Amino acid sequence: MSAQTWSIAELAAEYDVTLRTIRFYEDRGLLTPERRGTVRVYHPRDRVRLALILRGKRLGFSLDEIAKIVDMYDAEPGEEGQLEYLLDQIAHRRAELEQRRRDIEETLQDLAEVEARCQADLTALRSRQRASS
Repeated sequence: MSAQTWSIAELAAEYDVTLRTIRFYEDRGLLTPERRGTVRVYHPRDRVRLALILRGKRLGFSLDEIAKIVDMYDAEPGEEGQLEYLLDQIAHRRAELEQRRRDIEETLQDLAEVEARCQADLTALRSRQRASS
């Protein structure tokens, strides 16, 4: 019994990406479909790798980082090393995002302060204009 396979169009539809996106990942060496003439045949390994690539992109990892993570599964140090590396990358990514959140909160606070001062200045200006009219 042979394993299930998918065409490029089937994978694109399933993961809501373009054919060009899948071909790009193939060009980068992230996917390695079987070739039957001019037809690409994707196996379960390709399907899993595509899911991992897309998840990595959603989490903000670069394609180089994603490639390193998914390639580690098949090479030394294997799954354990892959998981350790991924945990390290998650910690770094989380720290970056937490810093961005702090920066955004600080910026929002600064904007609120400037807005309040502008509103107060505008109110005072309009009061003076009414008083002088």
